[in-house]
Amino acid sequence: MKRLTRTNANITQQLPIKVVQYGEGNFLRAFVDYIIDQLNKKANFNAGVAVVQPLANGLVSVLNEQDGLYNLFMKGVKKGEEIQRQETISCIQKGINPYEDYQAYLALAKEEELEFLISNTTEAGIAFDETDTLEGQPHNSFPAKVTALLYKRFKHFNGAKDKGLSIIPCELINYNADALKEIILKYAELWSLEEEFTDWIRNHNDFHNTLVDRIVPGYPKDDIEAYQNDLQLEDKLVVSAEVFLLWVIEGGEKLKSKVPFDKIDENIQIVDDLQPYRTRKVRILNGAHTTMVPFSILFGNETVKDTVDHEFTGKFIREAVFEEINPTLKLSEEELKSFAEEVFDRFRNPFIKHQLSSIALNSISKFKVRVLPSLLSFQKKYNRLPLRLTFAFACLLRFYRGEWKGHSLPVNDDEKTTSELKKSWEQHSYKDIAERVLKNEKFWGTNLTQVPQLQEKTALALELIETKGIEEGFKIFTEKSE
Repeated sequence: MKRLTRTNANITQQLPIKVVQYGEGNFLRAFVDYIIDQLNKKANFNAGVAVVQPLANGLVSVLNEQDGLYNLFMKGVKKGEEIQRQETISCIQKGINPYEDYQAYLALAKEEELEFLISNTTEAGIAFDETDTLEGQPHNSFPAKVTALLYKRFKHFNGAKDKGLSIIPCELINYNADALKEIILKYAELWSLEEEFTDWIRNHNDFHNTLVDRIVPGYPKDDIEAYQNDLQLEDKLVVSAEVFLLWVIEGGEKLKSKVPFDKIDENIQIVDDLQPYRTRKVRILNGAHTTMVPFSILFGNETVKDTVDHEFTGKFIREAVFEEINPTLKLSEEELKSFAEEVFDRFRNPFIKHQLSSIALNSISKFKVRVLPSLLSFQKKYNRLPLRLTFAFACLLRFYRGEWKGHSLPVNDDEKTTSELKKSWEQHSYKDIAERVLKNEKFWGTNLTQVPQLQEKTALALELIETKGIEEGFKIFTEKSE
């Protein structure tokens, strides 16, 4: 079978470099490069991408062997309909490994049509390393590499105002662009760069905080033979992803005028304030995951899809989201309902087997961030506890006991947390167990015994879970709480 190349695929168009992209991994290729490719094909964006390998080991050599080409397979469910799509992504023009050719990396600063800098170097990537120097070849940290490139561009174009970039990081930390900008300015100070460069960074480069969302399983090794047979060309960089994507970017009319996002049918939103959307994702998508894991594992399910498909557990999670989480959020009811329906479509995706055990990691800290705010907001707003989130909270505490009906449970947390929760079960009564756990401020950041009725309801739920099981226990819990 012939290798995928531009000649073999009959793709000959060359595009000017408008985007420098730090990262060649599955997510960026299935998310950002897919979007740029759609913009090129449907909105005449005419943007080529130069990919920079952020670590010494990476895939840039393979990417170059395939002339920047690869195939993306998207599978999922949208409004109840199964969808399967395949796209050959062709926006990447070249890959650069700065560890092997640092001068080729710096040469990107001289690209006349360069407008955008995009990255996904993992949450650990946006970090300051005081040992980095301007002359690093290359630098240890990603922000140092960016600072060196921007400084080279500043010098080459004599500080031209129109040669600044739109900088759009995709790392999964809050205020990601603000954090990157702050570190770039720290390097400018550390390296004693001229004040004019600092002013150019502040005033003529635009930093956009972002929120990205798409499940990307990556290289489909189990099904690769079938994919290759469909393609009739050998592609070592096949990537698979769900159909759903969301990209929320803080920005205004200037960004909208630079990128014709409105010309493609993708879920991309340019907003003034990212935080409501970030809260929506954390509370609904991540919150639903965290709510379901202990509850559904104790019930006997193995996957997210099993959970939402089952008559009892599916109804429980839907009602937790639509009746207890959504009412605590500040976006419009219609917007929240639409987003939540998309989330459940994603949960039902038959092409992604998402094991509950694989998302059980650090469930206590996840509950604190993702679910507890909804529980407390609901109680404050309605002066009563949300039934399902309260019962799920009790399931979480029971889960950390470590065993259930003679079987060990997939508890995955640090030793201090697991041992403390196991010790709680040495108390004499369910009321005592609930009190010991709820007043532990290291877990929750507050003393939860102060929340009206929470200790009593948690103790009741724990007793019913232990004596009646999950389904019957919740039924009786509901009756006793009315």
